[in-house]
Amino acid sequence: MTTKHDNLIDGQWVAGNAYTKNVNPSNLADVIGEYAQADAAQLEAAVQAARAAFPAWSTSGIQARHDALDKIGNEIIARKEELGRLLSREEGKTLADGIGEAVRAGNIFKFFAGECLRLAGETIPSVRPGIGVEITREPVGVVGIITPWNFPIAIPAWKIAPALAYGNCVVIKPADLVPGCSWAIAEIISRSGIPAGVFNLVMGRGSVVGERLINHPGIDAVTFTGSVSVGGRVAQACAQNMKKVQLEMGGKNPQVVLDDADLKQAVELCVQSAFFQTGQRCTASSRLIVTEGIYPKFIEAMKARMATLKIDDALKAGTDIGPASSQAQLEQDLSYIEIGKSEGATLAAGGERLKRDTEGFYVAPALFTETSSEMRINREEIFGPVASVIRVKDYEAALAEANNTTFGLSAGIATTSLKYATHFKRHCQAGMVMVNLPTAGVDYHVPFGGRKGSSYGPREQGRYAQEFFTTVKTAYSLA
Repeated sequence: MTTKHDNLIDGQWVAGNAYTKNVNPSNLADVIGEYAQADAAQLEAAVQAARAAFPAWSTSGIQARHDALDKIGNEIIARKEELGRLLSREEGKTLADGIGEAVRAGNIFKFFAGECLRLAGETIPSVRPGIGVEITREPVGVVGIITPWNFPIAIPAWKIAPALAYGNCVVIKPADLVPGCSWAIAEIISRSGIPAGVFNLVMGRGSVVGERLINHPGIDAVTFTGSVSVGGRVAQACAQNMKKVQLEMGGKNPQVVLDDADLKQAVELCVQSAFFQTGQRCTASSRLIVTEGIYPKFIEAMKARMATLKIDDALKAGTDIGPASSQAQLEQDLSYIEIGKSEGATLAAGGERLKRDTEGFYVAPALFTETSSEMRINREEIFGPVASVIRVKDYEAALAEANNTTFGLSAGIATTSLKYATHFKRHCQAGMVMVNLPTAGVDYHVPFGGRKGSSYGPREQGRYAQEFFTTVKTAYSLA
């Protein structure tokens, strides 16, 4: 018998009319649990509960908010092994990565607990004598949160925590593929002292819950992380209904390797950027842009390093890369591998479906060489362990190629030249730039986001989160 997990609405656990099974992609025989599917009536109840709770919560004392968020963060960190194991079972990333993500989620809550106490404004003189001006920030209102499947505890945390810290109420719909971690956060929040109705969890399909959430007149702002196609529809709906919107979407991130790079270091950061966590990261580097002097050595070193990678059950000791997260994602990965071959790229390593002791969605990381920027594998986000190498003449050509994309989330360069590193940081058209580091891997206390088609609206994380989760008020007073 599997355990049923209900929605959290107005402080109560509410059964769904239906439940879906949460299955381990490393072992399809392992059912993690059954999770409720919300309907329109339950979404309505969640929104109304949040609206009713908003007046009191939005004006509540900052110490109470701090204490609740700090308590949530402490419990997540204390249970990091348990929550990390849950994450690895439902999403497929390695246990070490799962535990690390759980710790990150806890730290995010603790950071925003501190932000409750750092709320600041301005008092400035008016240009008119005898008048004072106060500039303050207030919560936006009820925030609808829609999260993806690839970071099932960190991304909910970095949206929920600032929303609550700044006095907003929340209705969250997690990805239907990975409801377990969001449910675990909800259960912790339900015991944190946060009043009923302030936080509400409604699980279910995007077509049922997500569409109604973004279009509901009781939702004041929507923060979404997911695909470009869905993000575009979210933006249109929010614009039509005059809602504040924040979007984090795709990436086709470049990793430049120059002739002067440390070869071993460059290969390691490329392998980590492109293939770890099965390439299922919006910050993953799927375009490896390599100058011609180091190109032959780089290709051989990449193939040698890839041959050492262990692809297996996410929970097994020594596993480097787990499975794709779902059958659909596996099929997409394999489809793009066939597309690359059909376009004339050379499959230099990997790309085959793998069998392991348990039935799961395993695929060997794939490396394409002899590719061009016009190929679909260099234009479209694959979201899997597939990387292609583009050979260029020099740094100037590498920079041009790096910027030759409709995306602009993360970018990296491997070089020992301070001149090129400095120039790249300034001229690369990306929201985040890494020098001699993997493109995937960011801190929780600094802004996260990109340019072009990767992001829309204010940045996430760190103190920059206040730009989305608050609104500015200017008040005048006669002295």
